[in-house]
Amino acid sequence: MRENKYLTIYNDLLLKIRQGILKANEKLPSENELVQQYQTSRETIRKALNLLSEHGYIQKIKGKGSIVLDVSKYDFPVSGLVSFKELAQKMKKPSKTIVCELDLVKPDEYLKKHLHVTNKDEVWKVIRAREIEGEKIILDKDFFNKKFVPSLTREICEDSIYEYIENELKLKISFAKKEIFVDKATDEDDQYLDLEGYNHIVVVKNFVYLDDASLFQYTESRHRLDKFRFVDFARRSHQ
Repeated sequence: MRENKYLTIYNDLLLKIRQGILKANEKLPSENELVQQYQTSRETIRKALNLLSEHGYIQKIKGKGSIVLDVSKYDFPVSGLVSFKELAQKMKKPSKTIVCELDLVKPDEYLKKHLHVTNKDEVWKVIRAREIEGEKIILDKDFFNKKFVPSLTREICEDSIYEYIENELKLKISFAKKEIFVDKATDEDDQYLDLEGYNHIVVVKNFVYLDDASLFQYTESRHRLDKFRFVDFARRSHQ
């Protein structure tokens, strides 16, 4: 166990939580039991438990130990630029992409503003429902400037557009600006998602740039409220 022992223990306990071996609302083994189980020091165990607590997987209760929190939501990284295919591979849960719409369109005023295009430009409009464990819980509405992405097929959209852009078109996706807010669910959300009675949606807007600072993609990723938590890691800088 030599990456950093506490990280190895953290990852092992996290896997057990995600697999349901350590169940929500149940107590973790005591620090003494974990010391014996992992043949390590109490300090190392505490570092692993503190990390689990910081990331929202357990709640440490004085005098009672650590309680496993409900993690039936899916982690969606806010700060990174991650494709759904990459996210699904990391989650290791059955998933599927359903292409609802693929069209080459002239930009309306909304797209002109958000994608910095003009009447002379054409834009790929891609609407995809993302299904995880049999439930359609994300609606991705992507718009790509055709100047940078000359062609798209349903097969590419079902697999990974980012993979195609980076591996086939040899473009380097560099950074994104993001906005996150809660919105009322639309008729389109109701049509394509399994809303299960939820009438609000978490919306993540992405403005995505290439390494030469060209804006090539505008996305609205619409998430069912109960199934996602958006995660980030922040460190306070000390001057």
